[in-house]
Amino acid sequence: MRPTAFKLTAAILILVGIAQTTKGQAVDPINVVTTAVPFLRISPDARAAGMGDLAIATSPDANSSFWNLAKVPFNTSKGGISASYTPWLKEILNDVYLAAVAGYYKFDDQQALSGSLRYFSLGQIQFTDGLGNPLNEYRPREFGVDVGYSRKLSEKSGIGVGLKYIYSNLAEGPVAGNNYKAASAVAGDLAYFYNGQNEQGQGWAFGAVLSNLGSKISYTDNADQKDYIPANLGLGTTYTRIFNEQNKLAFGVDINKLLVPTPPLNPTAADLQEYRNKSVIGSWFSSFGDAPDGFSEEIKEFQVSLGAEYTYNNQFSLRAGYFHEDKTKGNRRYFTMGVGVKYQSFGLNFSYLLPSGNGVDRNPLSNTLRFSVLFDFAGGATTN
Repeated sequence: MRPTAFKLTAAILILVGIAQTTKGQAVDPINVVTTAVPFLRISPDARAAGMGDLAIATSPDANSSFWNLAKVPFNTSKGGISASYTPWLKEILNDVYLAAVAGYYKFDDQQALSGSLRYFSLGQIQFTDGLGNPLNEYRPREFGVDVGYSRKLSEKSGIGVGLKYIYSNLAEGPVAGNNYKAASAVAGDLAYFYNGQNEQGQGWAFGAVLSNLGSKISYTDNADQKDYIPANLGLGTTYTRIFNEQNKLAFGVDINKLLVPTPPLNPTAADLQEYRNKSVIGSWFSSFGDAPDGFSEEIKEFQVSLGAEYTYNNQFSLRAGYFHEDKTKGNRRYFTMGVGVKYQSFGLNFSYLLPSGNGVDRNPLSNTLRFSVLFDFAGGATTN
């Protein structure tokens, strides 16, 4: 395969959100729930990535707006900011990356304002015609900008609401018989957080998040070619055990489900038309019961993150996690690890996705690295 054609194929895999499909092992039909702008579901910060993307009910930090807006007012600092960088699919490509910044400011102990930006670059892509002849080069890119407001309902619970603008520019002009343009969409987030820990910081925490609830997105003027964005329901819980003043351990689980219709298997033209014409709000609810194989397939659409974080002296953290996705729904399965160092108001986090598979079955996400730098506006902040 020519390098340019290979690069375009890899980019398509990124866009539909399929990380790995093991050959020769699938018994059930592969029926992946795909969306546009899947970069919104890529873990942007190294702390969560080190715990298998566990973040809905973990202790708050400057990246909380990416995962659960309701956690933001529970930060102990007046404000904070974070910057993160991830080379993406570096086993295949060398110029695809996700960069992100996030921050928050607390007006008082009860309410806070937060914001974030994710920028996803797909590198330089050579478009070709059906015979492989080069047409033109293009640099696709996408970004999402969020702003959120969060408020405590009590000393133990809080809520958050957010507004998001999404921009995706994958191609412009005529390509393969279609006239493409940059696309945009608007979405919102709703979040809840309950902190059941005692005064020493030991106990359970719970979170629930509805994210990316918004309009469809279109890359052409054809009204029949609008795509769903990755609306998602996330539920999470984390338990923190305090051993003494220097040692603590947190572990938990997150469960996520895309609120997007399941594509029909072996569809007719009428099936495809019905799939594309579903209303956005209707699809959020119907996504829990529209899988072609019924309940057994619906269960497979839930993604699970398991993670743990050990912290010593509120300065040094070790993390590990596991992410699971059914083999018929994308087959992303991987272990992660990470470390974090914090000194006064400055923090540095690093995560690593362990390699898995061999040869053509090798996970293309293997060896993924993430880096995050955090800074609190005041000392004595959260120790993450």
